[in-house]
Amino acid sequence: MTKKIITLSLIASCSLFALDISQEEITLDPIVVSSDFREKSLSETSNAITVLSDDEISDKASQSFIETISSVPNVNFSSGASKAKYIQIRGIGERSQFETPMNPSVAIIQDGIDFSHATLGLGMFDVQQVEILRGPQGTVFGANALAGVVVVESNKPTKHTEGHIETTIGNYNTKAIGAAVGGTLIENKLLGRFSIYKNTSDGFITNSYLNRDDTNNINELTTKTKLSWLVKDNHTIDFNILHANIKNGYDAFNFDNSRTTISDEPGKDTQKTDALSIKSTYDFTKTKLISTISTSKSNTQYMYDEDWSYPTFDPSAWTGTDEFLRNNKQTDIDLRLLSNQDARIFNDLSDWTIGAYYKNYEDNLIRNHSWNAQYTSKYKTNNKAIYGQIDTHISDNTTIISGLRVEEIDSNFKDSSNFNTHTQETLVGGKIGINHKISKTNMYYISLSKGYKPGGVNATNAIPNSERTFNTETLWNIDLGTNKSYFENTLITRLNLFYGKRIDQQVKSSFVTNPLSSNTTFDEYYNNAAKAHNYGLETQIDYFINDDISLYTSIGLLRSKFDEYIDANPSSLDVSGRTPAQSPSYQYKTEINYMITKNWNLKTDIEGKGSFYFSNRHNEKANSYKLLNSSITYIEDALTVTLWGKNLTNEKYQTRGFGTFGNNPANDWVTELYTQQGNPRTFGFTLGYDF
Repeated sequence: MTKKIITLSLIASCSLFALDISQEEITLDPIVVSSDFREKSLSETSNAITVLSDDEISDKASQSFIETISSVPNVNFSSGASKAKYIQIRGIGERSQFETPMNPSVAIIQDGIDFSHATLGLGMFDVQQVEILRGPQGTVFGANALAGVVVVESNKPTKHTEGHIETTIGNYNTKAIGAAVGGTLIENKLLGRFSIYKNTSDGFITNSYLNRDDTNNINELTTKTKLSWLVKDNHTIDFNILHANIKNGYDAFNFDNSRTTISDEPGKDTQKTDALSIKSTYDFTKTKLISTISTSKSNTQYMYDEDWSYPTFDPSAWTGTDEFLRNNKQTDIDLRLLSNQDARIFNDLSDWTIGAYYKNYEDNLIRNHSWNAQYTSKYKTNNKAIYGQIDTHISDNTTIISGLRVEEIDSNFKDSSNFNTHTQETLVGGKIGINHKISKTNMYYISLSKGYKPGGVNATNAIPNSERTFNTETLWNIDLGTNKSYFENTLITRLNLFYGKRIDQQVKSSFVTNPLSSNTTFDEYYNNAAKAHNYGLETQIDYFINDDISLYTSIGLLRSKFDEYIDANPSSLDVSGRTPAQSPSYQYKTEINYMITKNWNLKTDIEGKGSFYFSNRHNEKANSYKLLNSSITYIEDALTVTLWGKNLTNEKYQTRGFGTFGNNPANDWVTELYTQQGNPRTFGFTLGYDF
């Protein structure tokens, strides 16, 4: 399968680079990308980016946000919770979090608010578009954007009153209802939009011991308020207020890797978030000043039955729970000044941007473990940065992009085991690139970028103090790509080749202390591998065959290797030359959209993913898989009725895996692989009405 996909991808790549067909000078696409300093159309964006527009996400409100974007080339995810919570881009990203405070590798921004530490609060309802940028984004986003960035934009207020009502019913007692309404609140002064969405499901886990089928349930409520104050003709202030209240269950692991558990104390996976962002845009004659401030507070609970069974399961069994209570607070301030056409420099050839950034982040943890004393920790960081970018138009068709960011990070950590540490470092990231337009429908680009991920501290005191901290990771990355359109804009393509060199790669590992006793602990830690590298390609093709049929195809290929790394845990596993965890060698999606009549639309897609290692400390792997999804929609004026099905073939696949330890007393504590299963076949219907 891998060889076939590689062959097809290489053929497609050569064709896209070589094919040059005479065509009309027309606008390539209507999609506007907002994640860079300046808004651009997608066809003019010299970045490895995928944009999910409202047409692609309008029927996905009740789906997991992270699993939805995982169909994007070279974007993967891991669960180990009520549902997927962690993203990896090109094999780079976190897989879980327990004691150790986390500096994310992938930044997630929704409506100007950083949700990188609180992904359960993300939803797909009333979302305008999602932008997924692959590769380091060192200039615009700085720290925590080593692997890439996901930017979520909700629907904005409009002058005219409009709204949307939606309800979903599906198997596993899935029920969802949402409403959004917006319009003018004060004539020529204030626009507003409000949305609310409630999503519930019993989940697909059956607990045979408790005789329940809702121990891994979903219970989520989100509200969003957007206000746009038209202060003057040249001054607008936008407000975004978000509230999320997530009360999910967590009961996913068992001894036979099935969807039936026997735990007596099912876990919880909850999050309560309140967040606010304020963005001021002041357009002067020659420059534009954009000021943004955001603040958020999240309380999370992550608790699970550590023994996965009940006290009388086996004479040698033990019982206990592990609970992690976190309180996260974050404030971000960003001030940036952008030139307008009349303020260009260097002989009126160069647009420029300068800015300053401040971030204050605090993570407070309480860990309650059945067989150990309560553990607490406090982690605080202050980030200060200055940045700038110059876009020099050396001709009407050729632009050189030069960006630089200098960021100082000051961190403090202390815990209840009397370990204290303070670090201060200055990090530099940026980008230099060139893009060249052969025509309005044909552009090439190449860029060299540098990203960074700050060092951190290991919370566990089970390792020596000399190993409690780990170093900053740096990623140098080259992207070479092309955006093209053929046949009067009926065939639109994006192709990107990349190569990345990781220096001091942060690697997560873990070990079990005192197994098979009441003092058993599972300790995670990070250290640094000397070097690693990755390379591959991402390609997307949109083909509008005729007015009724369209085809979408995307492929991601990834080759990622440790150049040299021996795990420091007691097993001393040498993984030099091996692929890091969560790095599938291929991903693909093919979707066909058929407008059967003016009222009936059929959509079918197949998405697949190659095998990958669950962890860097053992050799257990997830199986490759492919999922078949389909929906049929009836449209009558403002009313839509959709019958949908996911994973129609009921494919078995894994979203998280743990190996090299035994947890089953009935099996003599033999070392085994334990996995969390992906979603089975799900189906239902969604009723929507626009007004």
